[in-house]
Amino acid sequence: MTAVLPLPAPGAARPLPPAAARPRTTGTLRPLAAFLTRWSVRALVGIAVLAFAGLAIGPHVLGYRTMTMLTGSMAPAIDPGDLLITTPLDVADVTEGMIITYHIPIDDRRIVTHRVISVDHAADGTVTVHTKGDANDHADPWTAILLGDTAYQVQAVIPEAGHLIAALRTPWLSQALVYGAPTLLAGWLLLTIWRPTKDPE
Repeated sequence: MTAVLPLPAPGAARPLPPAAARPRTTGTLRPLAAFLTRWSVRALVGIAVLAFAGLAIGPHVLGYRTMTMLTGSMAPAIDPGDLLITTPLDVADVTEGMIITYHIPIDDRRIVTHRVISVDHAADGTVTVHTKGDANDHADPWTAILLGDTAYQVQAVIPEAGHLIAALRTPWLSQALVYGAPTLLAGWLLLTIWRPTKDPE
């Protein structure tokens, strides 16, 4: 006796349940890493160019000066390690309350940056100032004559930037920047110009 098995009705195959989608981590992270690397390099190059322009070119073109505060005599307005940006003004325009940078008239005639607490304009054009550090209990023990026609007034303070400038002036790092920075910049520009492009096909 022969058994007859029923055949399924003709039709489309039964669909399988969809497989769980696997995250394409490799395909996503690789472009992101390349993007971050590219823009990090551009940011570093931009910062280096701006720093060079501000510290080396700007003073010669725009006339301002930069210097680092070494003491805490003007705290909290100016702390040790802050970078000062000073601009020239006529000595006749010096008034009380200004923060100026000048050579003290005693000892080694070092440069100080203190606030003017009194100013005297003599008939012959001589300008004499008495100054005091904001953090000091007493005024400076000297009266300074501002020599020449120009005084320098503090216009801006960049916190902690003086520490970076001091580090960049160390002999080994300054030599590395003098020779290494142009080489890295030239290499980056060459790679940007001759970077192979992907064929859209």
